[in-house]
Amino acid sequence: MELSLGIAVFAGLVSFLSPCVLPIIPGFLGYLAGTTTDGGEAKKWDIFKASFFFVLGFSLVFSLLGVLLNTLLSGVAYEAQIWLGRIGGLIIIFFGLLLTGLVRLKFLEKDRKFQVGKKFNSKNLTSLLFGAAFAAGWTPCVGAVLGSVLALAASAPGSAFSLLFAYSLGLGVPFLLVGAFASFAEKSMNKFLKYAAPLNLLFGIVLIILGVLVFTNSLNLIANFGFINKFLL
Repeated sequence: MELSLGIAVFAGLVSFLSPCVLPIIPGFLGYLAGTTTDGGEAKKWDIFKASFFFVLGFSLVFSLLGVLLNTLLSGVAYEAQIWLGRIGGLIIIFFGLLLTGLVRLKFLEKDRKFQVGKKFNSKNLTSLLFGAAFAAGWTPCVGAVLGSVLALAASAPGSAFSLLFAYSLGLGVPFLLVGAFASFAEKSMNKFLKYAAPLNLLFGIVLIILGVLVFTNSLNLIANFGFINKFLL
């Protein structure tokens, strides 16, 4: 369980650092706040509030999804849970292959960013609702990672809420840090992009291994390697 939570947090970080999300985050948060990233202290506070309500929006959706998965699947028979684990394991392996680039599907690579339309009178409400929309999957490169976490949650319904909350934590904390230091973050984003491809490759390999363990119902074997849990947590 601890290992799965650590992977879910790491998955959130990978989603944040994906090349289709990272470069546009400061400008997007500034847009939601109705200001620029190089404003004064009052403007910085507006951007941080926008990031907070944005994170709150997708965290609420992910957490509610975790509760829903737990409610719907926790009562199924043991045999059904075994098959859920096998199906979930195959899905995780598939998404892992996508992240490593060993499998390419054009329809999954098509950009599906939501478009920012009319704002509401309340900036906080606007940020909250766009955070909820973000939870539906900003682009395929987020969807692959999120899909793996959802598959893992479906294979372990009792831990669904914890896993999705951990994913929200891994994704949300960097958003809050960008909101707190928006001007600095905007200038530094491009430096991190060169690490995006190796990070996706690494996490893809992790997902393939995780998928095999979930499929074979052997995830508990890694618990014997205490140093892995300490590293991930």
